[in-house]
Amino acid sequence: MACSASQWTSLRPILISIVVVLCFLYTFLSYRSDIQYPHFGIDMSPYCPAFLCAENTQTNESNPDNSTELHNNPHSNQTQKIQAAAMDAERDTILLIWMWPFGFRFDLNCNDFNISRCHSTNDKNLYHKAHGILFHHRDINGQLSNMPKLPRPSFQKWVWFNMESPANSNLIPGLNQVFNLTCSYRLDSDIPVPYGYLEPVTSEDESFKLPAKDKLVCWIVSNWNPKYKRVEYYNELKKHVEIHIYGKAFGKKLSDQEYSDILLSCKFYLSFENSISRDYITEKLYNPMGKGSVPIALGPTRQMYEDHIPADSFIHVNDFSTPKELAQRLLYLDQNHSEYMRFFNWTSMFKVKGTHLGRDHACKTCKYLQNHRGYQAVNDLNGWYWG
Repeated sequence: MACSASQWTSLRPILISIVVVLCFLYTFLSYRSDIQYPHFGIDMSPYCPAFLCAENTQTNESNPDNSTELHNNPHSNQTQKIQAAAMDAERDTILLIWMWPFGFRFDLNCNDFNISRCHSTNDKNLYHKAHGILFHHRDINGQLSNMPKLPRPSFQKWVWFNMESPANSNLIPGLNQVFNLTCSYRLDSDIPVPYGYLEPVTSEDESFKLPAKDKLVCWIVSNWNPKYKRVEYYNELKKHVEIHIYGKAFGKKLSDQEYSDILLSCKFYLSFENSISRDYITEKLYNPMGKGSVPIALGPTRQMYEDHIPADSFIHVNDFSTPKELAQRLLYLDQNHSEYMRFFNWTSMFKVKGTHLGRDHACKTCKYLQNHRGYQAVNDLNGWYWG
């Protein structure tokens, strides 16, 4: 039935109100989708640098409930949109290396990773254009004085990068709620980069041949601390089996060639980590595997190792109730070649690849930024990593 003129007149205000509400909701949701970064809701302590303090001041003015969500003010929102559009129009994804890890400079080319359109740089003049910034934790000043002082562009993501264990990394309270992404050896990082990995062999790779062995167990170590679990375990294990020891801790500093030759000559190698932490599995595991020596792992759980390498490619100290039992097993394997060779079954399918500090992290971070443009935030870095 058609509406009369009087009915239309009475309904018109209601319909207009509905349209206005729908337009408002659309505008609000569109605005929300442009939000990229929170202001930092951290404790205003002596750790607070200028760039955090300035942004928190703006947040408190526009957001009385101290929410960590970003509320763009009308004057800056249009500028941020223009900046974001300009970044999307850029040919390459720009990743700014804020500090070289331990001062070590690395090749910024990502062609070896089959990653294109990535431009990694340490040119801080590109700060306002960079889609992401990579910060190496061990090089961040405890007072954050060497962090950026300028406001962060809305499209930009800050990436926390660390390959040291929590025991060897200082907790910096001011870093909580500063970063958008994590990049570390931990598999639950946003951008996981283990110390090494296995990749399939190709027809161009040489078949594995076991190197000649003249030693049963070897260990190369520089960092010696009597309180470390690995030192305590070694002191007990050496009572039951001969261990050939090398490294700065024993006054036997090695060249790269000497290091390689030792790994080739040993049937077993003590892949003992200096600290035990989730997924903290370093080159101490991958280097012996790549040289044809069976690693004896002391670190996180066996299951965590099995997330990285085949279960039958290594020995874990937790497989034995005492170091003496482990020694007895090693002596048995020394006399049973066929059983020993089972540790190398994986070599018919895989080969070891190591990662390069900084380069792998930069390239994989750049690739991640290309594929993940949405909002992300690390709300409790300290709790996640040191908790």
